[in-house]
Amino acid sequence: MLKIRAVIAEDDFRVADIHEKFLKNFEEIEVVGKAVNAKKTLRILEQKSPDLLLLDVYMPDQLGTDLLPSIRQKFPNVDIIMITAATEKEQLEKALHYGVENYLIKPVEMKRFNQVIVEYLKKAHLMQSKQDIDQDFVDLILKKGSSTPEINDGPALPKGVDEITLTKVIEVLEISDIGLSAEQVSSQIGASRTTARRYLEYLISVKKCKAEVIYGVVGRPERRYYKI
Repeated sequence: MLKIRAVIAEDDFRVADIHEKFLKNFEEIEVVGKAVNAKKTLRILEQKSPDLLLLDVYMPDQLGTDLLPSIRQKFPNVDIIMITAATEKEQLEKALHYGVENYLIKPVEMKRFNQVIVEYLKKAHLMQSKQDIDQDFVDLILKKGSSTPEINDGPALPKGVDEITLTKVIEVLEISDIGLSAEQVSSQIGASRTTARRYLEYLISVKKCKAEVIYGVVGRPERRYYKI
């Protein structure tokens, strides 16, 4: 199973706690450290060797974007997602120059946060799945081609099921190796559990998904969904 070690660099501990809570919705991600300034960020990167860094721009001792050259020199393999209140185009240009995965502007809604993490995990799964590559694979990774999952090759979608939400549900299922409950899917797509279950059951009806009942706590069986 894919495991991503993440570090959160954010000077506001309340915001850092919110981001950590968001990340806990993803079984593949473990938060291994949090930093309140640039100096501690570099220290934690050295100590923990994470795969993913959520990096703020405005920190008390140094701008996150000014920290990027040092990070790329010392930790070239860490993936970076900027989460910041900075709206100056120069900050975005610098972040893109140093190859950040994404750039989120505060305040970040959980739905948007989850979309970015789902996209990141999907890419991580793809990179892990192949040794040899071809142009189609490169286009998919770089989003140059059509990477939208095939949803419905039969009749029109039924009432109450829209293509955009259905795509999100499929993408969430694709990045899970151990299946997800309706509650986990709902959290990751930013919808109610009832909505998530409706889409999951539709996918079962068109044979794009299967479900199994998992028995954990006594008297609390859980229905988990897997993409076929």
